[in-house]
Amino acid sequence: MPIYEYRCRKCGTGFESLVFGHADEVSVCCPGCGGPDVKKQLSCFSTSNASASDRGAQCAPKPGSRFG
Repeated sequence: MPIYEYRCRKCGTGFESLVFGHADEVSVCCPGCGGPDVKKQLSCFSTSNASASDRGAQCAPKPGSRFG
């Protein structure tokens, strides 16, 4: 169940909507003006500033533990 970001073409309101399938996506309306003319936006995501080797070290079992 992805959450998509939309922008209303009529009033410019930006919002997110939980979409269960294509039928739900067709029925997305602006929460600001109620208009159905919305455009899906390109979403950005963030990542950690840790390097890949640091992330691996954080996830690896400690020496001497029952998993290491």
